[in-house]
Amino acid sequence: MKPMPSDVQAVLFDLDGTLLDSAVDLYAALQMYCDEVGAAVPPYAMVREVVSRGGRAILRCAFAEDDAALQQRMPRYLDIYADIMARHTRPFDGIEPLLAALEAAGLRWGIVTNKPGFLTEELIKRMDWDLRASAVVCGDTLPVKKPDPAPVLLACEHARVEPARCIFVGDDARDVEAGRAAGLYTVAVRWGYLDGGDPASWGADAVIEHPRQLAELLKLPVTA
Repeated sequence: MKPMPSDVQAVLFDLDGTLLDSAVDLYAALQMYCDEVGAAVPPYAMVREVVSRGGRAILRCAFAEDDAALQQRMPRYLDIYADIMARHTRPFDGIEPLLAALEAAGLRWGIVTNKPGFLTEELIKRMDWDLRASAVVCGDTLPVKKPDPAPVLLACEHARVEPARCIFVGDDARDVEAGRAAGLYTVAVRWGYLDGGDPASWGADAVIEHPRQLAELLKLPVTA
């Protein structure tokens, strides 16, 4: 594990699979869509694994089609998901105490996600995070998305922090790639969806099993 910078001012997080356990609602939306079009519903485990890759990867679990055909299905799937996206979605165990500890220490935190903005903004509002996050960069905020470093750099700008004084935390190799390319200290988490990969193989500066370990790396007290 690479030593943590001593002058960290902010922490950026991926959303789905890092901050929020959203797979159940994403799967429920796929079930409803499959029922609507008369398609077989894939197993939950198959869908959960690819959640971090986004809507097309989720749809591909049920439909063996090319990207163009999947893209045509996307609007209806996302409409269904938008109606139910906060029904069962919750922060992973330990996330709320971690965010509270960051705030108590005067550290800023933000979100960099490939999720579309209209879904991200509504979801973080329902989580009561919209007034707490110092930066929120979505999959359509820029013409590019992770693993491109540009969204991470934009989030640093919005949070008013230099990349070298910021940490990026995620559950996918694309998060590590984007954070590293942007010049941030990168942390891979083992509690997320992982896209079938091993976080230890992604080249992150640190790999953690639970949110409290990030607080420990930052020398912050947590209440749970």
